[in-house]
Amino acid sequence: MQKFKRTLADLQRVAVLHWPTDILQKAGEASVLPLLLQTQETFLSLLKTSQASPTSWKSVLPHSGLSGSLFLKHLMVLSDLGGEALNKLPPITRYFPKGVMLLNWRGNPFQYRFQEITKKCSLANPALKVDAKGLLLGHQLNGKLEDVANLILFGSLSENDTLPAQIKEKCIIGSLLGNSDELEKFVRESYIRVSRQVSGASANAQGHLVQNYVIEKLKQNLPGNWQFFRDGNLTNVTRSGKNSNATFDVVAKSPSGKEFGVEVSFQVTTNSTIEQKASKAMSLKNIVHKAGHKICHVLDGAGNINIRQGASSIICASSDCTVAMSDEEIQFLAKYFLYVERGN
Repeated sequence: MQKFKRTLADLQRVAVLHWPTDILQKAGEASVLPLLLQTQETFLSLLKTSQASPTSWKSVLPHSGLSGSLFLKHLMVLSDLGGEALNKLPPITRYFPKGVMLLNWRGNPFQYRFQEITKKCSLANPALKVDAKGLLLGHQLNGKLEDVANLILFGSLSENDTLPAQIKEKCIIGSLLGNSDELEKFVRESYIRVSRQVSGASANAQGHLVQNYVIEKLKQNLPGNWQFFRDGNLTNVTRSGKNSNATFDVVAKSPSGKEFGVEVSFQVTTNSTIEQKASKAMSLKNIVHKAGHKICHVLDGAGNINIRQGASSIICASSDCTVAMSDEEIQFLAKYFLYVERGN
């Protein structure tokens, strides 16, 4: 049995830390925030090194590891300008004479000539390749994406436009280039705001996705006569001090009637949820064992493995088998199920 027990150190060697691509592909818009948070430092570094001229960002981008669509999505999120608002602007010649944006860059005149949005065209998220599918595919910079990026970066500095005030006041990111402290403060505060706005809905959606992912992978590695339940219950297991049934992220039942409760936690950023799970982990294990069942955990994500190490260590110690969020690790969990099913 000992070979299936895992410490946090064991888990750190096999953890994937960031969302598996096949989960992100199913997540739709719920996947966008983790992807942005994962690349936030790279994006910020790119902006900090793009201060020599208004075009510096374009020459730095190919070496940054960011796709053109992901860079633009960062700009859209920080400026709070989504595809719906941007889609009302083309043709941009309504606001910029001859399709040219003029600005003063540190005492020197600069002009940017729009390439594609001078005519009527779609700037909705799919057209800009900044929807979840486009971001995962990683589209490179093109004329349309470059036009929108420069507008968002330097719109507030423009000297020859009639942009709506509610649009222009949001296009301030370029004005912060060269001031690293102000730029970093703006980026980090903006992502705190965005995280708070979408974290609840995203966390719920992603929670269901990872539950489905675990069930799908277990089904692939176990005979067809096993049963699986999302948000399921174990026989005779109630909440501590209450009469209601305890709910587990995933419940697996073997052909012989053996039952396994599986708790799933994948957190990329810091989150108190793991602390809550840890505080109940040992008492939950005792209750589950008393009823004759097993308790397992799927535990991964940089926030859990690298940041909330104390809570993660407690969970590992309170689990019959703890695995990370990868195909190989879920296969390892399935092996544990079979080990127990054989009466070991």
